[in-house]
Amino acid sequence: MPLKKSKGNMYPWVTHTHAHLGGECLHRCSYCYVDNPRFGRPKKFQGPLRLMHEELTVRYGTGRTIFVDQCNDLFAEDVPREWIERVLDHCAAWPTNTYVYQTKNPGRYLQFIPLMLPTCMLGCTIETNRDIPPSISQAPRPVGRFMDMKSLTSSRMTFITVEPVMDFDVEILSDWITQISPKFVNIGADSKGHNLPEPPAEKIMALIAKLNTAGIEIREKHNLGRISMPPV
Repeated sequence: MPLKKSKGNMYPWVTHTHAHLGGECLHRCSYCYVDNPRFGRPKKFQGPLRLMHEELTVRYGTGRTIFVDQCNDLFAEDVPREWIERVLDHCAAWPTNTYVYQTKNPGRYLQFIPLMLPTCMLGCTIETNRDIPPSISQAPRPVGRFMDMKSLTSSRMTFITVEPVMDFDVEILSDWITQISPKFVNIGADSKGHNLPEPPAEKIMALIAKLNTAGIEIREKHNLGRISMPPV
């Protein structure tokens, strides 16, 4: 399929998205935005995980910010190394773009740093500092994600996404993010009514205040307004 312009409740700073992986994400998060409440999961993202070889021929052009494999986790533990290498090679063939990767298994970033363009953005989802039940997500534990993101070289542009935000401990989560020292933090809420354990507005405002004090840019998503007070 061709490169797609980014739209909807994505990141406004992303211009395009492109998927190389088909099938269902191995983390099987109950709140996955790929599962449309009205129409279900698109056929392309059903069944076993697979590399869609025809997508490796898509021409990326120049000067774009492309979110790569936004409907799967390219760096999930069971994604074959060869697939990841082929996707990164595809991106490297169009070096004037900025490529956005996001994972819940950032330990694998460390294995592929030499294949990544220096301008790429390495993101990690950390919805809470607390353990998440397997019934909600089978991704690696948040504490492990924190430790791995802390290990990334400071020369890389990193960001953290706290979405969908789940109930957390303000001091611990703010300390984690401060230690990671990301370029910015996205904070958003569950948009589709998955009955997640959400924090009260006071905690969200306290987290934002602590990160602001630490000099970390906050990018609130509009869906956060459902559970938070107006931005300060």
